[in-house]
Amino acid sequence: MTKNNRWTIWLAPAVATPYPPAHMSQPPIFAFENLALQQGGGWLFQDIDLFIGARDRLALIGRNGAGKTTLMKLVAGTVEADKGNRVVTPGTNIVMLEQDPDVSTFDRLVDFAIHGEKGPPEYAVRAIADQLGINLDREAKTASGGEKRRAAICRALASEPDLLLLDEPTNHLDLAAIEWLEEWLTRYRGAFMVISHDRTFLTRLTRQTFWLDRGLLRRNEIGFGGYDAWTERVFAEDARNADRLDAKLKIEAHWLERGVTARRKRNQGRLAKLWEMRAARAAMIGPQGTAKLAASSDDSKTKTVISAQNVGKSFGVRTIIKDFTLRIQRGDRIGIVGANGTGKTTLIRMLTGETEPDTGSITLSPTLTGIVIDQQRKLLTPEKRVRDVLADGSDWIDVRGVRKHVQGYLKEFLFDPALIEARIGSLSGGEQSRILLAREFAREANLLVLDEPTNDLDLETLDLLQEVIADYDGTVLIVSHDRDFLDRTVNLTLGLDGSGHVDIIAGGYADWEEKRDKRDKPTAKKSEKLVSTAAPAPAAPKKVKLTYKDQRDYDLLPKRITDIEAEIAAAEQEMSDPALYAQKPARFAELSAKTEALRAEKDTAEERWLELAMMVEDSAS
Repeated sequence: MTKNNRWTIWLAPAVATPYPPAHMSQPPIFAFENLALQQGGGWLFQDIDLFIGARDRLALIGRNGAGKTTLMKLVAGTVEADKGNRVVTPGTNIVMLEQDPDVSTFDRLVDFAIHGEKGPPEYAVRAIADQLGINLDREAKTASGGEKRRAAICRALASEPDLLLLDEPTNHLDLAAIEWLEEWLTRYRGAFMVISHDRTFLTRLTRQTFWLDRGLLRRNEIGFGGYDAWTERVFAEDARNADRLDAKLKIEAHWLERGVTARRKRNQGRLAKLWEMRAARAAMIGPQGTAKLAASSDDSKTKTVISAQNVGKSFGVRTIIKDFTLRIQRGDRIGIVGANGTGKTTLIRMLTGETEPDTGSITLSPTLTGIVIDQQRKLLTPEKRVRDVLADGSDWIDVRGVRKHVQGYLKEFLFDPALIEARIGSLSGGEQSRILLAREFAREANLLVLDEPTNDLDLETLDLLQEVIADYDGTVLIVSHDRDFLDRTVNLTLGLDGSGHVDIIAGGYADWEEKRDKRDKPTAKKSEKLVSTAAPAPAAPKKVKLTYKDQRDYDLLPKRITDIEAEIAAAEQEMSDPALYAQKPARFAELSAKTEALRAEKDTAEERWLELAMMVEDSAS
C-alpha cells in the first residue's frame, strides 16, 4: 500500500477485502484506514480498512451485535473512532437515515425534517412527502413509527446526499412506500450503503457487499444476490483451515450459529414441503378467489380451525372488508399483505375473534388457543434478566410440553448461553426480538399470530424464524411487509387493496403481486361510439383450445425455468470468487452479461407459462 498527498492508493489483493478493485480509475469519495473502536473491555473493530466509490450500492451485512450500525455511524462521523484515518472528498455530503429518529423535541414532523443549519429546504421535503403519502404537519409526539420513518426519509432524500447511509430503511414502511423507495434509489446517482433484513430490497438494489464478521470487514464486488454463495465459500475455507490447524473450536460458535451447508439443505426440504402445501391449497381455491369447501373425503370438522362466511366490516361510510369467505385449515401459514390503512389489522382481529364483523359470520374452533407476537415487546422490561423473561427465573423451561435447560434453549435461538444473566436493557433491538420469539414459541398453542415479526432481526435470525415456523405444527397468521420472508414461509396470501376486496392467493407475496399486476394492466380500448346505451347480455365464455406449440410450451417451460435458475446460480457462484474480478475481468464481464440475459429469458418464460396456465384454466371451466 502506497500513499500520495491526498489519497491512499490500494493495490488490488487476490481475496475479497474492503479495498477497491483494480479497475477503479477514480479515487473513492470516502475512505477509512486502520479503523479501530473499543467497546466495553475489548475491541469491536480493529485494523479495518474500507472505501466507498462515487456510485457504489453497498449492502452492509452482519449479525445482530456485530457492530453494523456503529460502523455506519463511524462513516457518518457521528461516532469517533479510537484509531484510524477518516478521509472524505471535499464537498461530499454524507447523510444518514437512522433506525429510530428522535422527533420528541419538535412540534410537527416538518419541523424535524428541516431542522439544523444544513437542513433541507421545506419545499423539497414536502415534494417528497407528497410522493410518500405523509402529512408533515402532523403533531410529532403523536406520530406513529411509520410516520416518523417517512419524515426521516423525506429529510434524508431532500438533503441531496452524495453518500446516503440507510439503517433498516424499510422498517415500519408499508409495501407501497418500500416500492417507492426502491424506485428512488434505482434512479439515485450517488452512493449508498444499506443495512437491511429485507432480502428483496437488498437483492434488487445492491451491487457490492460489505460483510462484517467476527471483527473483520470483507468486501466483494457482487450484490446481495451473490452473498449466500460467497459466505458459504468463506465458511467452508474457514472449516478447512481450522481442521488443518487443529483449532476448530475457534470457529465452532459461528459455525453453529450459521450451519451454512446443513441449514441450506434443511431449508430446501422445507421449501419443497411449502410448494406442496401451496399446490394443495390452490386446488381448494375457486376461480373467483374464494375458498371452496373441503372435499367430502376430508375430515373438515377437525381440519378447519377458522371459518369466515360472507364477512363484511365498515367504519362509517368506508368499507374495510366485504364479502370475504375463507376456511383456514389446521397447519395453514397465511400471510396478510397490503398498504397501511387497507384493513390488515381489522381482518386479523376478526379472524382471531377479537372483533366482530358487521355482516356474515366467523366461527373459531373451540380448541383454538392463540399467541400474538406484536411489535411492541410488551413483555420485555429493561431491568429483567434473560432468565426471568424466558423461564421466570428458573433453570428449566417447558417448550411445547418438552422440558429443556434454559441455556440449551438459548443456543437454539443463536444466543451465547452466557447471556442468561444479562439484563434485557443491555441487549440490542434484534436480540430483544429474538428473546421474545424464544419465549413465545415455547408456549403451547395451535395458533400463532405474528405482527411484523422481521423488524430488527438479522438475516441469520430470519433464517431461524423460517425454520421454526416451518416446523410449527399449528396454524400461523403473519402480517408483514417483508416480501422475501412471506415467499419463504406462507402457503396462502390474503391481499388487501383498500377497496374492501380481499384477494385469496395460493402462494406468497410474489404470487399476489403477479395477480395484482395482471389485474391492473389497462384493458383494450373501448369503441368510441356505442351502438346502444343498454348493456349487452354477457357472452358465453369461449372455450380456449391450446395449439400443439402452446401445449408443448406449457409442458416444457417449467423445466426450462428451473434450468435457467440453475444457470444463474452457477454464474453467480463463479462471480462470487473474489479473485475473478481482478484476475479475469473479461470473464467477469461475460458472466455479468450472461446473467442479465438469463434473467430476461426467465422473465419471458414465466410470463409465457402463466399466460398458458390461464388458458388451460379457461379451457377447463
